[in-house]
Amino acid sequence: MSIKVPIKVLIKDRAGQDWWKFEREASSKGFFKIAGLDEAGRGPLAGPVVSAAVILPDLFAVSGINDSKKLTPLKRDYFYDQICTHALAIATGIVDSAEIDRINILQATLMSMFKAVKNLEINPDFLLIDGTFTIPSELPQTTIIKGDSLSISIAAASIIAKVTRDRLMKKYDEKYPQFGFSRHKGYPTKVHKEAIKKFGPSPIHRCTFKGVKEYL
Repeated sequence: MSIKVPIKVLIKDRAGQDWWKFEREASSKGFFKIAGLDEAGRGPLAGPVVSAAVILPDLFAVSGINDSKKLTPLKRDYFYDQICTHALAIATGIVDSAEIDRINILQATLMSMFKAVKNLEINPDFLLIDGTFTIPSELPQTTIIKGDSLSISIAAASIIAKVTRDRLMKKYDEKYPQFGFSRHKGYPTKVHKEAIKKFGPSPIHRCTFKGVKEYL
């Protein structure tokens, strides 16, 4: 009788990297609803911080997924659709600029991750988190530095978070066209900083951030 081996045990990329290593380690300890978490938008001067939580199936065989920062916008959109089609569960957590100013960007990022986990339709039993900080949850969790380049679940979450935030910033661009949010997504580019200096901060700018607070 043949034994069915989950694809997560088999798939490696062209460089030989095992993208399922951390998921497999968690599975070996008895965890099977493993959520990857990542965020987008810690560095911008404007807009929210967005986190995503993604639970992938064992038979997720979409190749080419990577850290969202290493993908073109076109590829991010493609993988966004693939992840949405095949994932067991996806959720986002969003914390706006006013809350970022109130509690600081680190706490806002952890809050957005917590929200993403709470918004999942399937309750995870283990979390893989990009970075060095755990979230305020009783769920077992592991932090992974540069996890979006090492774990398939975190990489998928990075794509969902990045595309979600970019689309939000494009909507803000329609409301505040003088800042060019659709181009730089709120990051501190030269054009963006010149616009803040000229027009003053918008309601979605982070007023405690250097580059904004000087022009309040």
